[in-house]
Order: sequence, then C-alpha cells, then structure tokens
Amino acid sequence: MSDVLRRDPHAEWIARNRLHPLHAILQPALERWMGPNGVLRKNVHGVGFIGPQGLKRIDRSGGQQGGSTRRVASAQVQRPLHQVPSPAFYIAVVPDLPGGRLSAHDRDVLGMAHDLAGSEGAVLAVVFGEHKERAFGDAGVDRLLVLAHQGYAPEQQVVELQAVDNQFSPRHWLLPDSREGGGERGRRLAARIGERPATRVWQLKDGLCIGRAGAGVHDLQQPVPRVILAAAECAEAVSDTRHEALAVELSTPPVASLPRIEDLGPVDVDPAAIPMAEAPFILSGGNGVKDWGLFHRTAAALGATEGASRVAVDAGFMARERQVGASGTWVTARVYVAVGISGAIQHLQGMGACDKVVAINLDPACDMIKRADLSVIGDAAAMLEALIAAVDKWRQTHARDAA
Repeated sequence: MSDVLRRDPHAEWIARNRLHPLHAILQPALERWMGPNGVLRKNVHGVGFIGPQGLKRIDRSGGQQGGSTRRVASAQVQRPLHQVPSPAFYIAVVPDLPGGRLSAHDRDVLGMAHDLAGSEGAVLAVVFGEHKERAFGDAGVDRLLVLAHQGYAPEQQVVELQAVDNQFSPRHWLLPDSREGGGERGRRLAARIGERPATRVWQLKDGLCIGRAGAGVHDLQQPVPRVILAAAECAEAVSDTRHEALAVELSTPPVASLPRIEDLGPVDVDPAAIPMAEAPFILSGGNGVKDWGLFHRTAAALGATEGASRVAVDAGFMARERQVGASGTWVTARVYVAVGISGAIQHLQGMGACDKVVAINLDPACDMIKRADLSVIGDAAAMLEALIAAVDKWRQTHARDAA
C-alpha cells in the first residue's frame, strides 16, 4: 500500500460539522478524557493501554511494526440511501454538464431540487447525449433520463423536453441560468409549455422564490413558478444522503423537428484569447516556476489559459491582466492547475470558485496544497516536462487509433 497520504475533503467537512448526522462516526477515539466529576478516564481498548497487572495492550494488525506508523487513507463515509419507490411527483432538472460532468452550478441546482422534492417527490435529471459523470446518485438524482445528443440543436431539445413534460408531468422544472446552455434552454422550454419562468433565482423561502433584478442590485420575490432558472450558489449541494439514480426512458420517442439552425461543429479558439474570468482551464504559475519558457510550452500543449500569482506578475514574468486573485481577476475555471504557488489569501479568494484545483509544489504544508483536490509534491520543472510527455503520448495513441 502506498505511503502517500490521501485526503477525503467530504469526510473532513463532516468531521468539522457537528450538526451532520455522521459527525460522531468520524471523531477520533480518545485515549484519555476528564469525566463530569473531575476523574481522569482512560480507554481500556486503546493501543498501548497498560492494565492493572502491568500488561500493555499491543496492536497485532502489523500497522506499528518497524517503529513507524503507516499513513493510510481516510475511511470512506457511507451516506444513508434515500429511496423513493413510488414518487408522488417529480422535480425535473436539466444540468449543463460542461465537459460531460456535473459542475458546481449543476450540483447547487440539484440541491434546490432535492429541497423541493422532500421525502415524497423524486428528482428527475434529464441529460442529453453521452456523459462522463459517475456520481449522479451522490449529487441527489433519484431518476436519470438520458436522451440522444444532436450537437447544438435547441429546437429539437425543447421538443424532447416537452415529451418529458407530457409523460412525467413534473411539478417544477429547474435549470441553471448559465452561459453553458441552461439559460437559453430554460427560456425556450418555458415558451414552449406556456409558462413564465423565474430567472436568476438564488433562494427559495416560504413558498416564494427570490431572484436578482435590476442589474443584480435588487431582489424580486414571487410565488414559486413551474420553471425556475437558478443562479449559482442557489442552494446547498446534496451531501447528507446518496440516491439511487435509477434509469428511466420515454414511453414514446419524440417527434423529430425540422431544424432551422445548423450546427457546423466546434471552432478552435486560442486559449490566450479567452478572458481569464471565462476560461474553463487555467494553468497558473507562481514563484516556484523557474523556467517560464517550459511553463508556456506546457500551457500550449495542454490548451490551457495562462494565469499567474501576484509575485510572478510583480517580477515581470507575466502581464498584469494574467494575475489571479482578489487584487487581480476572479476566475471560475472548471480545472485550475497551480504550479509553484504557495497560496496567499488574496490568491485563494480569487480562485475560490474553481471546481477542481490541482497543486504542484515542493512545500507539502502550504495553503495551496491544503486547498487542492489533487496535490503533487515535487519540482515544478520535472512535473511540467512529465505533463508535456504525457500529452504527446496521448495524442500519438489517439492518432494511431484514428488511422
């Protein structure tokens, strides 16, 4: 077994949250504690406890052999299973799934749907095309409906969503009000089924939905409509339960519509031309980067937008518009790779909304390593060269497969 310490951020969050139902399970076993009467109590089952006869309790698992303790992975938290065998109603959610996976915005919308469904309703997720997501159940999905993918075909998608509406009659439709397609899709759906949507909704409270209005400086309250376009951080993502995510199908195939929009496929875009605030993939360098030519080659090989810490910008290695942080640009990338960045508080604030953070650093105790979802302890130059080699190998393999 590897000696690498593997962290479980979800388990750590539960261990800090005293109100979570699984909080007590993740608390470490105490060896000594003070009783209510001031008497010092000891755990007789603890390893190393010396009994009244002078016998020391030993660990026969082999974990302490060799005079050192092996660091093992944290225990996986088994959430209680939430089942809805016969739903009284459905709450339909159409996630964006950028890159084929649930984004943080999608999970927030699913959390809002879970609150609306309660114990009697079921959350129905409608997905277009193939996806890479394997954790729909952990995100709060009770039923999963996968429809065919036609590229950018909003008219046909709305026809298929109307077929879902006719079969399942969901009480509410929830879509992320985003630029990834949810905003357009939700407005088209509302016009198709004759409903007036609530847009930029950030809270549901006492039967009312609260949305942003007036350039985001005013709140608009109204009764909860049937179609809701929710903003980011509209609700807490589901973290207390796991769900079945049972597959369902349409009983009748939807009728194909004549498209008035032709999809010509994706267009190559220079990552350097993408604004930092909108970039989905950012490779950011800091004081730990010594070879900036290698850094630029790595960004070009990965197809990532370049970013930098304030230290690197002040030193003249990167332009000021590439600075990430509270004093630079606030970014919302799906993947943020921090190379040689220790993690100053201003930098962590600027990239706090990123979905997945990968940190490459020589200091295992720096704040960026603590924030990262995946940490690599090593020299920045060696890691960047390994990344370029891995990308080249992957491209050569796929070129042979295509031939």
